[in-house]
Amino acid sequence: MTITATREAELLASVPTGLLINGQWRDSSTGKTLDVHDPATGRVLASIADGGTEDALAALDAASAAQAGWARTAPRVRAEILRKAFELVTERAEDFALLMTLEMGKPLAEARGEVAYGAEFLRWYSEETVRDYGRYLTTPEGKNKILVQRKPVGPCLLITPWNFPLAMATRKVGPAVAAGCTMVLKPAKLTPLTSQLFAAVMLEAGLPAGVLNVVAGSSASAISGPLLADPRLRKVSFTGSTEVGKRLMADAANNVLRTSMELGGNAPFIVFDDADLDKAVEGAVAAKMRNMGEACTAANRFLVQDTVAAEFSALLAARIGALTTGRGTEAGVDVGPMIEEKARTNIHALVTDAVAAGATVLTGGDVVPGDGFFYQPTVLGNVPNDAAILSQEIFGPVAPITTFTDEDDAARIANSTEYGLASYVYSRDFSTFLRMSEKLEFGMVGFNAGVISNAAAPFGGVKHSGLGREGGAEGIAEYTTTQYLGIADPYAG
Repeated sequence: MTITATREAELLASVPTGLLINGQWRDSSTGKTLDVHDPATGRVLASIADGGTEDALAALDAASAAQAGWARTAPRVRAEILRKAFELVTERAEDFALLMTLEMGKPLAEARGEVAYGAEFLRWYSEETVRDYGRYLTTPEGKNKILVQRKPVGPCLLITPWNFPLAMATRKVGPAVAAGCTMVLKPAKLTPLTSQLFAAVMLEAGLPAGVLNVVAGSSASAISGPLLADPRLRKVSFTGSTEVGKRLMADAANNVLRTSMELGGNAPFIVFDDADLDKAVEGAVAAKMRNMGEACTAANRFLVQDTVAAEFSALLAARIGALTTGRGTEAGVDVGPMIEEKARTNIHALVTDAVAAGATVLTGGDVVPGDGFFYQPTVLGNVPNDAAILSQEIFGPVAPITTFTDEDDAARIANSTEYGLASYVYSRDFSTFLRMSEKLEFGMVGFNAGVISNAAAPFGGVKHSGLGREGGAEGIAEYTTTQYLGIADPYAG
């Protein structure tokens, strides 16, 4: 059913609009506000406090003051807070889903999926909190004992993107809480409302004042710059573009900060001639159209073995061409708007360039007229290998198809990018997958699956796609340091 305006207004009225600093919601020191827009209509949804440098430093003051006490908090206590937060987010799933649809544009069905995915990081890390193992052993020559323990790295700056407003926050906050770290969370200026509501839920779950602080703002550098320069900050975790990530790493180097970087992607979706094409098409739609293609793991290039390229292209075009575009709150909508006009313009420029280079429009290929930033779900066939659309991250509902001849050719084309985040392989032969996984230079490889992200799995890439891993047992390690204690063995001769 279509969501009413009254329901939208009631939800928006419940979202905190201030900055969260030391457990209190307060106005910005600048006195300014930041408007949050609905990308489907362009209207202002809410105005929140526009944080600046003074606010960022106040947030770090609070995080630093809370760090020692939070680090000493019993793991079971931290675990129960995360478990309670999971339960609260799950109880308010419809609120979170609608809020994400309003500020980001994704259809409600997808937003509900993100709530389930995002909440799972809270549950997963509530269970990992009490399993942060060290080790104890005797040195090889038998004279000393080795005790290895992991300690929280300290106050962290968490910078989240606009495309998954809840999941990207829980994927960072969950392990930080589990490890015993305090935080300053800086949500994306385009979609900060979900983080505001999530922070309120964390307080309701019992998180002490100062452990999680939230500073949204129109100027990212005004917030991150002074924090990265402050020696009290010990880690930065960022999800976003490679360009911005490189700048943050350069700034972080001055204080030798721990860094976790989940950056850009250019995922190949590889279809071999023995694949089940119907399943490959379903996987392709999931890998491409999830979040309207606005995901770093989205299939960016479809590499199809030349003997089945025509058939696969026709099937994919029919499937994607049947998708319905519209405001995500409306019933029956499959594809929402792009996040802003600039994004839609960039997408159309890539499509236009590919067509000029010889690609064929099999469906879509143009902007949707009217209000909002909508783009037609698009499939391009016969895309030349040197077309810009194959080398740049599209971040939109466009599927460009090119061909390959054999495994080595597929691997060569797939690896011909600076990025190395996600990749996908479709074949009936598991040995083909194993060989390809050895050849592919990507942090994640899906086999006959179009969606592979999971809270229990390590998410991350190689090359210019970033450093570190989020999720899984590996995720909590990103927020800890290793300390070795050398102890004289009282029984040694």
